[in-house]
Amino acid sequence: MTTYRERLTAPISWWLTALGFGVVWGWLFLVITTWTIAIVAAVVVAAVSLYAVWRYGSLVISVTPEGLRAGSAHLEAAHVGPATALDRTAYRTRLGTGADARAYLVTRPYLDHGVAVAVSDPADPTPYWLISTRHPEALATALGTPTQAPQKPAHDPIGDPPRGEEA
Repeated sequence: MTTYRERLTAPISWWLTALGFGVVWGWLFLVITTWTIAIVAAVVVAAVSLYAVWRYGSLVISVTPEGLRAGSAHLEAAHVGPATALDRTAYRTRLGTGADARAYLVTRPYLDHGVAVAVSDPADPTPYWLISTRHPEALATALGTPTQAPQKPAHDPIGDPPRGEEA
């Protein structure tokens, strides 16, 4: 394993929404109370909203000789299995119809790429970790397995017989 570190942060639209949320609450308080109370309400609601965006949106993913760390979760190096870099389609499939309910998810809705990391600990019921990342190939490479999710072609001219004919 090589060293890798990535800090995920929420997009600017989330920060602006948190500020807007504070402004709207300030306006609502202004309608029913005084300017002073409205301003205090706006500042408090905006501060709480910005803190929530910061807490949820900020996540550190790191690979060190000790293992893989995603947020507060840690997978020891001895139990890190093969990693697969997932493009948008494969990532969404792993989150939806192709998901295993026992998988450990470290995902963020503002990212549409990720890495599936197999867990090689026989005592652990978790089959894999699914981690959101902005750089799936780099993370998979740091984990020692620079693999790409297999892409199924829409039409395989070599393997498919022409329409109307039997193989």
